[in-house]
Amino acid sequence: MESKIHKTGEQDRFIYNFNDDPSQVVMETIGMKVYYGDELAMHNDDIQFKKNNITSLIGPSGSGKSTYLRSLNRMNDDVARVTGKILYQGVDINQPGIDVYEVRRKIGMVFQRPNPFAKSIYDNITFALKRRGLTDKKKLDEIVETTLKQAAVWDQVKDSLHKSALYLSGGQAQRVCIARALAVKPEVLLLDEPASALDPVSTVQLEQTLRELKKDYTIIIVTHNMQQAARLSDYTVFFNMGEAIEYNETRKVFTRPKVQLTEDYVSGNFG
Repeated sequence: MESKIHKTGEQDRFIYNFNDDPSQVVMETIGMKVYYGDELAMHNDDIQFKKNNITSLIGPSGSGKSTYLRSLNRMNDDVARVTGKILYQGVDINQPGIDVYEVRRKIGMVFQRPNPFAKSIYDNITFALKRRGLTDKKKLDEIVETTLKQAAVWDQVKDSLHKSALYLSGGQAQRVCIARALAVKPEVLLLDEPASALDPVSTVQLEQTLRELKKDYTIIIVTHNMQQAARLSDYTVFFNMGEAIEYNETRKVFTRPKVQLTEDYVSGNFG
């Protein structure tokens, strides 16, 4: 690891990196900036993500967490201008000519607000697979069951697979959306406040699921719930005013932060 305290303007920053073992880095942003029109919304976000780990993005509202997350699979293309490099498996996916749809297959996204298609639960899970030419019903059935179990919602919906997903509760709909993202077997899973619509029991189930999923996926999650970040993630990035202020192992961010601003935020003395 090669990390150090450094200043940008008047602000101290501490950014962990994996330069001693680059084979563990599945994604990385270098010199990435995000502009909304002429306004610079994000900067100083050189961040590496370790394979098969959960990384939480935390910070106050408006700090840039979701803007950063959405940039990782080009979801900001139509609303913002993103410069710099976004490396996935060593390839800059922010350059012209990249197949954005293939990027989003490899880097799946689950949004804060559940957005099931106006289709059956079964068709929500299989839609992208069928578009890619998979027609084997037995295989599709297996994927539907497996992914719904991974998303901790199989028991609730297994008898309603051919009913509209629009009639699910908010928590069930969110978990179906997670299953839908998993169906195409991404390598990276981005989640923007995935537990915001879930009750406490469902949240615990989801967190247990994510811990299991990290055996096969790299997970990056935006959360306003610092307790969730502390108990779920391996690494945490603290954002403030469009800038990554501190990135370190989660236990260090919450118990021995390197930057005073991080200390203020996690201790509740922020603002």
